[in-house]
Amino acid sequence: MVEIKRSERGRPTKYLPCYDRQVAKLCLLGAIDTDLADFFEVSVSTLALWKIAHPRFSSAIKASKLQADTGVAASLYKRGIGYKITEKKIERSGTGDKEEVLKTIIITRHLAPDVAACIFWLKNRQPELWRERRDQVLSAAENVEFNMHFSDALD
Repeated sequence: MVEIKRSERGRPTKYLPCYDRQVAKLCLLGAIDTDLADFFEVSVSTLALWKIAHPRFSSAIKASKLQADTGVAASLYKRGIGYKITEKKIERSGTGDKEEVLKTIIITRHLAPDVAACIFWLKNRQPELWRERRDQVLSAAENVEFNMHFSDALD
């Protein structure tokens, strides 16, 4: 563990222990380091120093970002493969105090896979197979001159 020693001079830290809970909640909402620094009204470099000096603060950030990312990844995966949802529909008759439930209908629907989610998943998980742009390597013999001429678009 790195220990940072404070000198007797300089501005006292703005860090407070209650920031550990606040930073965790912010990260669960998708905040990144620049957002956190803005929220606490400090620079990104100060935030980095807080992470070093306060292990609970750093752990709260890491754990919450991981939890948020895991949830999003699970949702993306679910959208990519499709899934079933169950809905309850209640049919009632009458009004006010004399209202009674006639029947409860349970409906199961299958939501088809989302093509955009599939593409996003595959491009990020297997970029060598699914990326759109293929890198081309051009080679030339020695002493080859290459000239390119561009016309002015304003002409």
